[in-house]
Amino acid sequence: MSKYFQSDFIPTIRSGAWADIGFRSRMEDAYVCVDNFAQDFGLENTSGGPNAFYGVFDGHGGKHAADFAGCHLLRFILEDEEFPQEIERVISSAYLRTDAAFAKACSLDADLASGTTALTVIIMGRLLVVANTGDCRAVLCRQGKAIEMSTDHKPMHARERRRIEASGGCISSDGYLNGELNVARALGDWHLEGLKIMCGNIELGPLIAEPELVSANLTENDEFLIIGCDGIWEVFLSQNAVDFARRRLQEHNDPSLCSKELVDEALKRKSSDNLSAVIICFQQHRPQNLISPPSRARRRFSAQGLMDLQSLLDSSGGEQ
Repeated sequence: MSKYFQSDFIPTIRSGAWADIGFRSRMEDAYVCVDNFAQDFGLENTSGGPNAFYGVFDGHGGKHAADFAGCHLLRFILEDEEFPQEIERVISSAYLRTDAAFAKACSLDADLASGTTALTVIIMGRLLVVANTGDCRAVLCRQGKAIEMSTDHKPMHARERRRIEASGGCISSDGYLNGELNVARALGDWHLEGLKIMCGNIELGPLIAEPELVSANLTENDEFLIIGCDGIWEVFLSQNAVDFARRRLQEHNDPSLCSKELVDEALKRKSSDNLSAVIICFQQHRPQNLISPPSRARRRFSAQGLMDLQSLLDSSGGEQ
């Protein structure tokens, strides 16, 4: 893991989370916060620095799939013999293994039938890996600037639309996959006919569980990461959320309180969904005030003024 330590910066992890049922009749979101999985699972800390795992899961048709993913994803990652050397491949495999395990569970108990989006974050040393299936979102704050670390997998997204149509699926006029789901990727939903087709260990249907991964090496410019279910992003632009959270962290430097304030603000803005947010800080101190470089004052001279100045310079030169 030494390749992740190419600078002196080692993140100091602090996290907080909050969830609210919102204006829905039932809560279908779930989240996971594990600030030190090596310690919690009795593993050797191979990174020599922080090792943490976070996830948000936005269930639909019930909460069973969201709870199942929250309980099993990290375990599947840590059980893989190629972890952490092949970390991205291992994470992708864990998503598919979780999906297959949930399909088996549903075959034994039909009452579990449901689906969920899933966004997870692993931090090992300086390495940040975000994996996303669905429309949850991760946004990194880098010196006050919002850096989106995931893509919303909506059926109308050009790349997802091409994949869906190539696999025999369709998108209805209101943007729903096969007229049933407002996401193009999800775990579960095995009970929905025609959405998931397995060929060996490969998913070929229009709805897939395969995550999209984005990795980055954290630096001293990276302040915190927001991960949230789509109820947050229904009423916040990414930069708007970063600005809001950064102001709160400057006030009290508490990621738990900041998560609650972000959710409360989404409620005030009339988000129509369940609300879940996790905030992960990478430094002990609060975000610093950003100082803009002083602007250069520009002076303009009229054409007549330039002529007068030139005349003055000419006459001065003649007197020497």
